[in-house]
Amino acid sequence: MQIQQPSIAMSTPTSPASPGTLQNHSQDTIPAQPAEINMVAVMRRQQWQDFLFHKLTFSFALFVLMVLVGIIISLIIRAWPAMQEFGPAFITTIEWDPVNDKYGGLIAIVGTLATSVIALLIAFPVSFGIALFLTEICPPWLKRPLGTAIELLAGVPSIIYGMWGLFVFAPLFSEYIQPALHKTLGQLPVIGAMFSGPMIGIGILAAGVILAIMIIPFISSVMRDVFEVVPPVLKESAYGLGCTKWEVVRKIVLPYTKIGVVGGVMLGLGRALGETMAITFVIGNAHKLSWSLFAAGNSIASTLANEFAEAETVLHTSSLFLLGLILFVITFVVLSAAKLMLLGLSKKEGAK
Repeated sequence: MQIQQPSIAMSTPTSPASPGTLQNHSQDTIPAQPAEINMVAVMRRQQWQDFLFHKLTFSFALFVLMVLVGIIISLIIRAWPAMQEFGPAFITTIEWDPVNDKYGGLIAIVGTLATSVIALLIAFPVSFGIALFLTEICPPWLKRPLGTAIELLAGVPSIIYGMWGLFVFAPLFSEYIQPALHKTLGQLPVIGAMFSGPMIGIGILAAGVILAIMIIPFISSVMRDVFEVVPPVLKESAYGLGCTKWEVVRKIVLPYTKIGVVGGVMLGLGRALGETMAITFVIGNAHKLSWSLFAAGNSIASTLANEFAEAETVLHTSSLFLLGLILFVITFVVLSAAKLMLLGLSKKEGAK
């Protein structure tokens, strides 16, 4: 019996790579080097592009800030003689006498605020109704032409509104609207004095109505765009639960868009505060203060438009610059208050 001895297979060690193999391996890695160089070059170019883009946009924003600061500084410098001469009493002084070089800004300030408030009281409900009609009620065939007409009204120059207000609106206002207001609201014990006086068609109330007509397209356009942002599923869910259109607007649309609505109203108010030519045509341009809204008055913008070219003394010119500075401060305060209101609404939304 033969016993087979197990054969042991000896594994041969791996032979080292030959020089030809190393040469082939090195040749395989060489083409990757230009690709890496190109990638690094692209990254560096993108970094420079981002750096230049950042600095360019930052310079644009800084330019706007520098222009704003420059305007404020120039107004303060030119208004400084009047500030030294009259002091804070300029705001509370009624007298405006270029002959004796005595000036006060109360009449113009009151006229600016009165006309802007009247315009906002008229324009807000009308704009709100227009925006709701266009987004919730208007048939599709009428929505586009009506929206286009409102946008075209926003592009009409202010001097056209002023000419229309003086030659068309003022006669109708004095013949029909002012007598009706005098016979109704003018008989009330508290506010009756505001609707009394000469009914000549021009004055504080007429200027406020013209301003309202001017800012209605702006406010309604912003509100319409904001209302259209509301997700349709929210409104459809409310309709599915049996809500009426007014309930959908009050409980769905308004809570969802109140920040945008406030922004649109403040945009219209800012335009009303700084309006010049339309106010100059219909406000009456009289330096007197009266409780009657029918009486002629003045505003800061109309005072600047009427007297800036005729100002002869340094104090007169400086007083006009001081009025411009006051108008800037009023606008800044209004827009800042609107911004704080929007921040408060945003925080309340976050708290919910």
